Amino acid sequence: MKTPINSILGTLTLIGLSIAIAILKAGGWDNLKLNHFHLTQHFGDQTRELADIRSQNIDIQNNSRIDLDELLNGGPPKDGIPSIDNPKFDTAATTPFDPEQATIGVVVNGEAKAYPVGILNWHEIVNDRIGGVNVAISYCPLCDTIVAFDRGDTTFGVSGKLYQSCLVMYDRADDTLYAQPWGLGIVGANVNRSLDRIRAVKTTLGAWLEKYPDSRILSAETGYNRDYQRYPYGSYSRDRNLIFPVRHQDQLDLHPKAAISYIWKNDGDTPHNQFSGESVQFVHSEIQKLGERTVRFGGEEVTAIWDEQLQTVIVQDAGGTTIPSSHAFAFVYPAFMETPATTGETESIRRQ
Repeated sequence: MKTPINSILGTLTLIGLSIAIAILKAGGWDNLKLNHFHLTQHFGDQTRELADIRSQNIDIQNNSRIDLDELLNGGPPKDGIPSIDNPKFDTAATTPFDPEQATIGVVVNGEAKAYPVGILNWHEIVNDRIGGVNVAISYCPLCDTIVAFDRGDTTFGVSGKLYQSCLVMYDRADDTLYAQPWGLGIVGANVNRSLDRIRAVKTTLGAWLEKYPDSRILSAETGYNRDYQRYPYGSYSRDRNLIFPVRHQDQLDLHPKAAISYIWKNDGDTPHNQFSGESVQFVHSEIQKLGERTVRFGGEEVTAIWDEQLQTVIVQDAGGTTIPSSHAFAFVYPAFMETPATTGETESIRRQ
C-alpha cells in the first residue's frame, strides 16, 4: 500500500519544525553555528592551513614560540574578520548605542575615546590614533580580553587563527603573529616581542560618558554591513561551553566565563609553548566585595581597586598610577600560564 505524498510531506514538515524548535530552545542559530565552528578543523589539512606561515621561509625552530599544531583555524580566513582601519566617531548626542552598551574606554594624553563592544564583536581590532599616538584597540569575543597598545607605524589585522581559543593578531608590516591576551609575538620575525600596552578598561558606555562626557565614540558607520546591536555568539558569554580546545581547565575553580582582570610582566625567558614572567589575576566579584586588594608584583606593591563609577577593576602601583591590565573570561588566565598558580599570591587571589 502506497503512502500518500501529502502524508510524507506532512511528516517531513513536522520533523523540520521539531528540529527548528529544538535549535531555538538550545540557544538559536547563533549557538548552532558557533558550536560547529570547531568542525572546520576537520575539513582541511592543518599543514595546508599553515601554508601562509611556512611560505614566509620562517625558521620555525627559532621563530616560533608555540607548537604550530595548537594554532587553530578559527573559521574565517585571514582578514575575514576585517579590522577597522579608518574609524569614524560619534558624540554622546549622536551615538546609536544605549548607556548599557559594553564599551572599551581609552585615554591617551588627555584624549578619551570609547569603543562599543557591539562593534568590536564583529571587527576585533581598531587601528586608530589617540592623543597623538598610533594605537590598536583589540578585543577577542571568545575570551573577552582587551589589549590596547602602541602600534607604531604599522597596522594590525585578524589572522583568522586562534591560540587557546583566543585571538591571534598579525602585524601587517612583517606578518608576525601575536597572541592577543599576552600581547606577545608567537610566530614570525618578531617572535617574543612584547607590545607596548596602553591602559584600557571595559565598562558601560553610560559610565564612561559620565566620567568622560566629551569622549568620542566609535561610529557604527564602518563601511561594513553588520548588525552592531546584535550579539552574534548566542549564549556563549553566559554558558560554560568553550568551542575550541583550551589547556589547564581542570585547574580552574571559577565559572569559565566569570569576569577577571590580570596584570603581567614578561621576562627574558622564552620557554616553548609557555609564557613566563610575573602575573596576577583578580576576580571581579571578589574585588567588588573586598573593595581593594594589595599584592606584591614586580618587586613592589600593587593594588586592585573596585571602581564604583566604572564598575570594574582598576590596578594601581604604589604611587597611585593606573597600570595596564586586561579584562578577560576566567578560563583565559590558566590557559596562558606556565603553571596555573605560579605564586602563593596568585593562588590566594584565585581562591578567596
